[in-house]
Amino acid sequence: MTIRRAACNCGQLHLTCEGEPMRISTCHCLECQRRTGAVFGNQAWFERGQVTSVTGNSTQFKRVADSGKSLTFQFCPVCGSTVYFEAEAFPGWLAVAVGSLADPDFPAPKHSVWERRRHSWVKAFGELPIKHSN
Repeated sequence: MTIRRAACNCGQLHLTCEGEPMRISTCHCLECQRRTGAVFGNQAWFERGQVTSVTGNSTQFKRVADSGKSLTFQFCPVCGSTVYFEAEAFPGWLAVAVGSLADPDFPAPKHSVWERRRHSWVKAFGELPIKHSN
């Protein structure tokens, strides 16, 4: 069975997941852009039972989506990294920030949402030359 560990930037908040995520998605909404500081957010959705441990302290931020349903983000109070969140629209699931898994071999997203908010140049990533660094 695959074991995945996610952590914040300072390592204080972390969780462990077992098995494969139920869904991997990219979100281009303005809220995800602001939350991540990037032009989109990536999340891996696991069933709650697949999350076998959550350790460390977290701070919550709750907001209401355009759908009228809430999202509750758990982030590290030390470094500010969002590690996971829950969405009222997906009861029983937990979304893990793909970047917090720090795994370059993690599977690519199969779903992309809020495309109308996508930066026009995002599609260019596949066309950029790859520069290898140490």
